[in-house]
This record gives sequence, C-alpha cells and structure tokens, in this order.
Amino acid sequence: MDEDKSLIAHLEALRSTLIKCLLSLAIGIVPLFFVAPQVINWLIKVMIDGQSVSLNYFSPMEVFILQIKTALVLDILVCFPYIAKQIWNFVLPALYDNERRFIRSIVLISSTLFIIGVMFCLFFILPMIIKFGLSFATDNITAVFGISNVISLALWLALIFGICFQFPLITYALITNDIVAYEAIKNKRTYVFVGILILAGVLTPPDVVSQLMLTLPTYALFELGLYFGKLKKQQKKS
Repeated sequence: MDEDKSLIAHLEALRSTLIKCLLSLAIGIVPLFFVAPQVINWLIKVMIDGQSVSLNYFSPMEVFILQIKTALVLDILVCFPYIAKQIWNFVLPALYDNERRFIRSIVLISSTLFIIGVMFCLFFILPMIIKFGLSFATDNITAVFGISNVISLALWLALIFGICFQFPLITYALITNDIVAYEAIKNKRTYVFVGILILAGVLTPPDVVSQLMLTLPTYALFELGLYFGKLKKQQKKS
C-alpha cells in the first residue's frame, strides 16, 4: 500500500512538473512571436552583412510560419532555465549528495558551452557557409536565397552546435564517474572521430564546409574533455 501511495505521489509530482513547463512555454510564445521579426533581421545582418545576396520568400504565409518557428526556438531558450529548475526540483529527492554536487557543478559549465557553441555557429560558421554558397555565383548565375531556408538553417545549426559543444563535459563525466575507463576512450579515438564525422554529415547540410566546421571543433572539445578527465583521475589517485 505504501509503495502504491509513493508511486501515485511521484506521478502527481511528474504531472505537476510537466504542466508547469508546458504552461511557461504557452505563456512565452505570444510575446516572443512579436520579438521574432527583430531576431530574424539580426540573424540576417550577422550572416550576410556586406554580401551581395537577396533573401526572398515564395508563398504568402512563408514569413509568418518562419516567425512562428523562430518564436518557438526563442520560447524554448528563454524558458529553459525555469524548465530546468522544475526538472531539478523533481529529481532532487532521488539523488545522493555526491550526485547533487556533481550536477550543480556542471550546470554552469554546460550552459556556458552551449552559449559558446551557438555564438561560434552564428558569428563564424554561418557567414562562412553563406560565402561558400555565394562563391558559385557567376555573371550568368545569380544567388537568390529563400529566407525560410536561410533562417531555418541558422536556427538548426545553432542548436546543433550548442549541443555538440557539450562533448567535453560528457567525456569528462564518463571518465571521472568511472563509467568508462580513460584508457578505453583513449584507444578508441579513431572511432570517435569517425562517429563525429558521420554525425556531422547527418546533422549539417550536404556540403564539406559545414560538416568539417562541426567535426573539427567537436573532436577538439572531445580531446579537451579527455585531457581534463585524465587530470581529475590523477588527482583522485594522488
């Protein structure tokens, strides 16, 4: 009977957490829809500022739908701290003290890495992709980009880079918590690189530039996590 009550209490807590998270997203989407046009204009300025290219839309509702997509992404980003706090409050009672300390220690690092990944993508990778695309223009071939394609690509790649920049944290956590041995990961570097390369090929547009620009920094971050994981293990032994 006590186990049944405990299960019901957990389900009620989960239900309450989900409702709060969804409610925060529902409240945020309306004002962020009106902010979306300014964000779209800012993205365009960052990506194609100084480039001779025109952005066009090809259906009456295309820009409207694009604003909704942009607002949804902004909504998730803005509400993420609140959602993360609600999830944290839900799982906190089930964690041991050492697990709580570990999670607290990586929250700031994870957020910082995500922001760095997004900024790296917006200010370095996306302008490079636009320039690469424009390099094929000739006197007889004019570059005319669809605004929906360009902005959707920017939002998608920014999210992908933010997530992939978590690699050093994942590697570090696996090693320091004895989930995977340092030597085991070290000896599988080639497989890790190939795996990252395949993942980049799936997640990025079908061009070599964007694939390499995701693969190389992600692998470098993997090596960084491997290095700090090794240092941490050595500190524990000493």
